[in-house]
Amino acid sequence: MASAKRPNFLLIVADDLGFSDIGPFGGEINTPNLDKLAKDSILFTDFHAAAACSPSRAMIMTGTDHHIAGLGNLIEWTNISGQNDPNGTMSTSVQRGMPGYEGYLNERVVALPELLRDAGYHTLMSGKWHLGLTPERSPKSRGFERSFAHLPACSNHYAYEPQLQGTDQIPDFMTMSFIALHSEDGKYVKKLPEGWYSSHGYGDKMLQYLKDWKEAGDDRPFFGYLPFTAPHWPLQAPQEYIKKYRGVYDEGPEALRQKRLQRLKDLGMVPQDVEPHPVVADEVKEWDDLSDVERANSCRAMECFAGMVEAIDVNVGKITEYLEEIGELDNTFVCFLSDNGAEGAAYEAYPIVQSNMLQHLQKYYNNHIDNLGNGDSFIWYGPRWAQAATAPSRLYKAYTTEGGVRVPYMMKPPAAFGGKVPGGSITHQFATVMDLAPTILDMAGVTHPAPTYQGREIVPMRGKSMVPYLSQQAETIHEKDFINGWETCGRAACRRGDWKIVFIPKPKGPERWQLYNLATDPGEVHDLAEQEPGKLKELLKLWDIYVLETGVVPLSPDLGNWMAAMEEQMPENAWIEYEYWKDGARDDPEKFTKVIPRFQRHVSAI
Repeated sequence: MASAKRPNFLLIVADDLGFSDIGPFGGEINTPNLDKLAKDSILFTDFHAAAACSPSRAMIMTGTDHHIAGLGNLIEWTNISGQNDPNGTMSTSVQRGMPGYEGYLNERVVALPELLRDAGYHTLMSGKWHLGLTPERSPKSRGFERSFAHLPACSNHYAYEPQLQGTDQIPDFMTMSFIALHSEDGKYVKKLPEGWYSSHGYGDKMLQYLKDWKEAGDDRPFFGYLPFTAPHWPLQAPQEYIKKYRGVYDEGPEALRQKRLQRLKDLGMVPQDVEPHPVVADEVKEWDDLSDVERANSCRAMECFAGMVEAIDVNVGKITEYLEEIGELDNTFVCFLSDNGAEGAAYEAYPIVQSNMLQHLQKYYNNHIDNLGNGDSFIWYGPRWAQAATAPSRLYKAYTTEGGVRVPYMMKPPAAFGGKVPGGSITHQFATVMDLAPTILDMAGVTHPAPTYQGREIVPMRGKSMVPYLSQQAETIHEKDFINGWETCGRAACRRGDWKIVFIPKPKGPERWQLYNLATDPGEVHDLAEQEPGKLKELLKLWDIYVLETGVVPLSPDLGNWMAAMEEQMPENAWIEYEYWKDGARDDPEKFTKVIPRFQRHVSAI
């Protein structure tokens, strides 16, 4: 008897998408392809990522914590303290050069595509990598046979680059946020295709790779990774999508927030009596205090965002329709998620942006309302729109509150693993991005090789396979009193079951540990630290264990075994291997690639 055909895998990631932005999670944005996919998927309401992008991607690729895998913090934030903490009170210097903060997938982990490739899978990637800038750190070096990879954190979605005049320089904040640096199969791409737009480019490339696989008669199953760079700022999309949303957001972010909340209640995704966390946006004006022009520009920014999300959906449809056409969709595990909560930073309030970036934007970009969304515009949408998308949760990206780490996730199992949990159902099971790799390996029949891989020591996965839950052999994915920790740029959290402690520095938090019962207070509104000192103490002990197990380098004494930075760690803007933004760097990458100093710290107990 022939063995059953192994499933394919398609893992789709959006960048800075909010919890309620897409149709299946209550959004008004037009997402017909995701809506269709949702009908055959399980929708998760308690699924979690890290609070920011590359940490989440590291966990997706390895099944373990990002502090172990090499992305303890975004390397861009470790590199320049002012990007991590605009107030200048929490330097990242102590993290520089430390184990787990390399800024790329390190040698302590084996990547999911490496294991699938070794097990006879055809491994494909198109989109954002953000796990290393050099050929040695590229997707090709970590198991992808075909890859078209956006290497940095973000860039212009149209690959527009202004031609500087005289002695003008790119502002520090923008150096790593406008150049669309890509590699294909480990080699830097010299020129992107004409008419480039990021989401269309990644969808087209993944479609090409799949067609090549099919036409070659390759009988191996495939693993496809499709991580978009949208809807990360700068907010840019084809006008054909943006114009569909004219007038949709004219009532402002609070009206949108209330509509989204009601829709989430109607869908059964949040309790009817949920108390949403109040909007926290002291650094920007109230909606009613904006001028007519300011309100119009703000609405247009949200329209651009919506256009970006619709463009993602169009490209998801390209892939799922092709798989359906060739008879592979039923046998393909398809999941869709965001890498963190919506991006709510008001960058115009950052000193590093105020210093010279705003003047640079005025000189080299056209942010007139009629041009917003085009390649030579450069905008973001700020904390009020972001919190319309994260409600009822507290705050947004970069914070370890639920608004920063709870993300939309839906999963269509392959035929052999489906049926027990009906498609279109909603589950309130806790799960994290670390569970993806164990689940995929389990479905593929592949065993993780820890403690060694190809002669080097590696760590085991911390995530859990969802297969026992899908097959109804287990009632839950994680044990009832599971323990999970989070830390990104000095913001921290630890959760055990329904109880969660959170540490948020000023000004967005009180800069002390707070305690919440998420079963009765999912919005993290009512701090129970004083009423439940025993529970707080219990969770603080678990936090200390998490720090030891994962190698967190605390940025505050309140977060554990804090150390002062060494003199060698003090230089700013010196901790990225390939300084691709410098003049001449893309013509001679080796000349602008350097060895970063590495240090060791030894902690035996707290």
